[in-house]
Amino acid sequence: MPTSQSSILNPKSEIVPVAVVGVGRMGKYHCQNFAKMTGQAKLIGVLDRNADRCRQVADEFKVRAFGSVAELIAAKPAAVTVAVPTVDHLASAEPFLRAGIPVLVEKPLAPTLAEARELAALVTSTGTMLQVGHSERFNPVATAIQQMNIRPRFIEVHRISPFTFRSADVGAVMDIMIHDIDIVLHLVGSKVVEVRAVGVNVIGEHEDLANARLAFANGCVANLTASRLALKTERKIRVFSDQAYVSMDYQKHIGIAVVKNENTDLLSLFRQKNATDLAELAASGVNYTDLLKVQNLQLSDDQPLARELESFLDSVATGKPPAVSAADGLAAIETANAIVQSIKSHRWDGQPGGLVGLAGEQLIP
Repeated sequence: MPTSQSSILNPKSEIVPVAVVGVGRMGKYHCQNFAKMTGQAKLIGVLDRNADRCRQVADEFKVRAFGSVAELIAAKPAAVTVAVPTVDHLASAEPFLRAGIPVLVEKPLAPTLAEARELAALVTSTGTMLQVGHSERFNPVATAIQQMNIRPRFIEVHRISPFTFRSADVGAVMDIMIHDIDIVLHLVGSKVVEVRAVGVNVIGEHEDLANARLAFANGCVANLTASRLALKTERKIRVFSDQAYVSMDYQKHIGIAVVKNENTDLLSLFRQKNATDLAELAASGVNYTDLLKVQNLQLSDDQPLARELESFLDSVATGKPPAVSAADGLAAIETANAIVQSIKSHRWDGQPGGLVGLAGEQLIP
């Protein structure tokens, strides 16, 4: 079993030499962030199947343009990030994992459930660390919810945006809902026991809009909606528990929280009064929301990708488990796969032989 090269690092004195594999749009973001982390990382080079693009990016960041995986491994990076298209995740990450070099793989972990399982098994067999790039875990919104330490009973998520003309080879579930699947699984911390979903395709053969209802073993239920056909961008999550109600806006980095123990007096008042008394309150113009003690949550403007890479490098240098493990990435893929299968089995008219799933048809000719 290879030993991770990160074990030779002294986190108190050494900077992590790192390389980026795949320098398209997302890979360049990785390069930009690593280049800024002068006290934590040193970008030593880039690798891309497009030689011209590889040289251009290497020149931009004044680093080495590697010509092959073997050449990059020979340069002994302490870590690499893999930002190639999802279909190439397994083939791109495997040689580095076998060489004992920690890898950060962009989300989703793999394009199929079979390849996701193969990658997770490879991490187990080699003992090499792999982190999955679910950057929303590092969004200040997600961090704030986790710090409140509430036990969700119901979660509602909306992630909608105009069509971007990217990732048209997959549906909205794997393209954008996957972010929220990971967040919800992390917040709930229980096994998914039931999935019911519906999807509609408008642009192409894959779903452009999807709604999924997830039921968990601990009783929590989550309702997730994703659309890439909206006229505006909206990314919101609402979490309901017996302790608090939290509403957060991923895009604006703002939110509110209504905490039960801070509204005990008001709740006691409502319980003491009967329905008639409450109706009289309404008739007198009393506004329920004016009575509540609401916390306005002002969140930081930290960039999720920068925090994600900082976390990855910290795990490389110290040996800490990754914030988003291969097992986490696999769980997200398993749930996404179950959602897609539910979409494919949905009967629109309830009749045998009728329209099922997306039926391979486009609603717009």
